[in-house]
Amino acid sequence: MHVRKLSLWLAALLTGAVVLPAAWAADGPRANQRYVLISHAPDSDSWWNTIKNSIKQAGEDFGVQVDYRNPPNGDLADMARLIEQAAARNYNGVAFDIADYDVLSKPAKRVTAKGIPVVTLNSGTLEESGKLGAIMHIGQPEYDAGKAAGERAKAAGVNSFLCVNHYATNVASLQRCKGFADAIGVDFKKSMIDTGVDPTVVSSKVSAYLRNNPKTQAVLALGPNSAEPTIQALEKMGLAGKIYFGSFDLSPSIIDAIKKGEMNFAIDQQPYLQGYMSIAALVIANDDKTKDPATIIAKLKANPKFQARLKEYGLAPVYQKDSVSSGPAFVTKDNVGTVEKYAGQYR
Repeated sequence: MHVRKLSLWLAALLTGAVVLPAAWAADGPRANQRYVLISHAPDSDSWWNTIKNSIKQAGEDFGVQVDYRNPPNGDLADMARLIEQAAARNYNGVAFDIADYDVLSKPAKRVTAKGIPVVTLNSGTLEESGKLGAIMHIGQPEYDAGKAAGERAKAAGVNSFLCVNHYATNVASLQRCKGFADAIGVDFKKSMIDTGVDPTVVSSKVSAYLRNNPKTQAVLALGPNSAEPTIQALEKMGLAGKIYFGSFDLSPSIIDAIKKGEMNFAIDQQPYLQGYMSIAALVIANDDKTKDPATIIAKLKANPKFQARLKEYGLAPVYQKDSVSSGPAFVTKDNVGTVEKYAGQYR
């Protein structure tokens, strides 16, 4: 029997159905409560490290156990299985991003059918979050963020761009590109390339596009996985600091490019808020036996530990009636010093 169980476990691990990332224990009256945050991100996506840090701190602040789960290779079918597993394990609350509504809706309903509170974060829309039965959504309105970036570019005289999309199956990525394109008045589909996350491929495709389209005035990357290889491509082509360049999200390399004048801006969606507030909201929902987002938000705003975290890291959530916007917040050469200290860790 033990051998059979081990064989089944190994088979599941090889297919990505089992993930064994960090879990954080707790002491106190909520010590037996266990929560999980499930992301679509592959192990190679370092951007999610900030969210991992934030849920660890949320677990410490609220005295609960917190797990982080993700599909090692970013396979959404594996993510769906992780959500199904969360339902079977009877967590006290489940948070996940809506990387693909159609893929995740069925397993998500298995969670809510058991009465387990759900919070969605990062990817997805408020409408999708509501359909999934989530208490609330915490994230950045992606189309609006892309449009705000495009309006900045338009004011600088930009009327053509390249959108470097490293995760083309994610609706949020398309929304970012489309928002930018709409702001400057072009067709986003003709301006976007699907690169994947291999840095060599990203750099090669960016270089090829710019060689074939030499009149391109701007480049928009959608995160560190596309921004960092693009930085290298522009440097090799002699275009660094000469072409209008912006990116979503932060990393040490992106911060450095802003400081050197090679990048005009980065859009910080404050991922720390997405992770921390997701776990905090689920704990409050259990404590108060409520699914009312206004009540949960009010409790968060009054929580001294959370307010101390906001002050320490210079974070600023925007509270809506039934959701929380974590961005966009633009980081430029003028204010990069205020966020540099925590980039990639808590910002």
